[in-house]
Amino acid sequence: MLFIFLIGVKTDPSVVLKSGKRTLAIGVLGFFLPFALSGFTAFMLNQFLSLDYGVAKALPSLVAMQSMTAFPVIACFLAELEILNSEIGRLASASSLICDVCHWSIMSVKYVVHLATTKSLRTSFGSFFSMVLLVSFIVFGIRPAALWAIQRTPEGRPVKEIYISAAVVALLSCGFIAETIGLSAFLASFLLGLVIPDGPPLGATLVERLDCFVSVLLMPTFFTTSGLKMDVFAIKSLKNVGAIQSIVLVAFVGKLVGTTLPPLLLRMPIRDALSLGLIMNSKGIVELAMLNHWRMTDVMNEECFAAAIISVVVVTGVISPIVKLLYDPSRRFVAYKRRTILHNRHNEELRILACIHNEENIPATLSLLNASNPTKESPINLCILHLVKLVGRASSILVAHPPREKSSDGPTKSERIFGVFRNFEQKNQDSLVLHCYKGVSPYSTMHNDVCSLALEKRITFIIIPFHKQWKPWGRVETSHAFRQLNKNVLEKAPCSVGILIEHSSRQKYFRSNYVETSYYRVAVLFFGGADDREALAYAGRMSQRPIVLLTLIRFSSSMDIVGGTDRSKMLDGDILNDFRSKAQRYERVSYQEEEVTDASDVIKLLRCMENGYDLILVGRRHGESTLMQELRKCSESADLGTIGNILATADFRCGSLILVVQQQTKVWGLRDPEESTRLRRIKL
Repeated sequence: MLFIFLIGVKTDPSVVLKSGKRTLAIGVLGFFLPFALSGFTAFMLNQFLSLDYGVAKALPSLVAMQSMTAFPVIACFLAELEILNSEIGRLASASSLICDVCHWSIMSVKYVVHLATTKSLRTSFGSFFSMVLLVSFIVFGIRPAALWAIQRTPEGRPVKEIYISAAVVALLSCGFIAETIGLSAFLASFLLGLVIPDGPPLGATLVERLDCFVSVLLMPTFFTTSGLKMDVFAIKSLKNVGAIQSIVLVAFVGKLVGTTLPPLLLRMPIRDALSLGLIMNSKGIVELAMLNHWRMTDVMNEECFAAAIISVVVVTGVISPIVKLLYDPSRRFVAYKRRTILHNRHNEELRILACIHNEENIPATLSLLNASNPTKESPINLCILHLVKLVGRASSILVAHPPREKSSDGPTKSERIFGVFRNFEQKNQDSLVLHCYKGVSPYSTMHNDVCSLALEKRITFIIIPFHKQWKPWGRVETSHAFRQLNKNVLEKAPCSVGILIEHSSRQKYFRSNYVETSYYRVAVLFFGGADDREALAYAGRMSQRPIVLLTLIRFSSSMDIVGGTDRSKMLDGDILNDFRSKAQRYERVSYQEEEVTDASDVIKLLRCMENGYDLILVGRRHGESTLMQELRKCSESADLGTIGNILATADFRCGSLILVVQQQTKVWGLRDPEESTRLRRIKL
């Protein structure tokens, strides 16, 4: 009951109403096709085989169980495989809800027919009226109470203990009443969970308080007792087992066909469609609870119970590794063309995706965006993605966030963040277009939201905050979840990526109302390689802003500074020659060449830059060389590359902002993106 209640709390029932035609077709076919095929098979087996009475009595219940796709099971299965917020994950979640609606509709009809045929009119009416009364109490009594409790809880404040206790008491009471009037306590628990709004504050608090107790203590106990109740040696008749497994097989094939056919007709890749069909066939705790209930009420004998338990374990055990083998959501995050600032045409729209975790990320992001020089001739198409951890919900969401027609007295955190960027858009009319999105997902799969949105919106450059934040008095906050997110984005992004680092020694942020005498100092550290070229291309765009002072510091040595192919070194030379010619024409652009012999020279030069610039850009990856090997010993980790990690250390103060840039790493059909025949020089 507690587990089903928590799944109900995490579920957003409005998904059913918002379902598109594809989801509706998958959910309806995914239930009725296996239901019809397995029902027909059960009828034929009863007609032509002399089955035992216990098996014949259990077949209709087995048909219903095999035809259903329980949303709680699908949600747990997707979370375990870490594909909850992938395209297939969202489709499976929504389709399983539709499938559940179909299943419970059929079960309700069967329940009413059973009452009408086996009970007196007075008893039937009393049972039906009691059921309606209980549902009405849950929907029109408990839900308003939950909404009232949410309104009485200010944003960011903990939920009162009395509200949590009241929810648990309501759960136990509704379960008891449901069993008393002839309904299942599981159904009442799920319905009660559905009427409590998912997410913070109340839904998230209930999940936080009960989830550990349920998943760590009660669920292992439940699985253990289910296994102890099963007696393998109760299976004595191969004919009976064959009949049960025939129902399981026919229902499996029927559901596989019913759930893969609509996506295939809509041109989904066959691997993805097959993965969806297998996911929709997965079984779990809901099916085990149903089997235990039927065993306790003598709907099933020990032989049928053992055979059904084995089929559930085998099917789920086989499905999981096959889905892992077939479906990898990152496979589709590969662009068919170069999406880099270096390859962006002159005066072409620059598409930027800026990721925000909290309001502390806003000033640094705004400073970088303002320095990016949005103009009418070369506008910026900006997507803001507010990344939120999935808490108190079973399904991840990625939705557009349009502005409200009327301002709210108590705006949410997302609305406050988006409001700041909408003001920024108004100050840059005709040169910047803003789109706001909110992504709610687990940290482990949050990169799927970032990469899928970047692919869909044809983003050129992703800006994402560094996982460390410097606080006053030298305190540093580190988020390992954000660190893993950044790693995944760098590995799988379909475009160029910039990790934005903000040190505590802030000098000033770039604002759109700077006077002409106030300059914004930008430096590019150039060692060589594709990432350094991308950083220089971005800085070249910034240099077109009249109040930006751009300095290129090129590190040179008698030996190779970085390794790389001859083509890469040729491209380095081309972009440096272009920059040198520009430095001779414009006073605001300067070129410096620094000779270094070892790692200590590089670090000494970097320390000389402390507090000398407002923004420093550097590439993340550099080819292997003796100098880079020496420098790598001075860095703490490899997250930002050799130079990036040195600049990001707590005792380094090179400027208020540091941007570590990685050029697009994957292009369809090219092992090495530098082999592209479309490489050209950037106009600096």
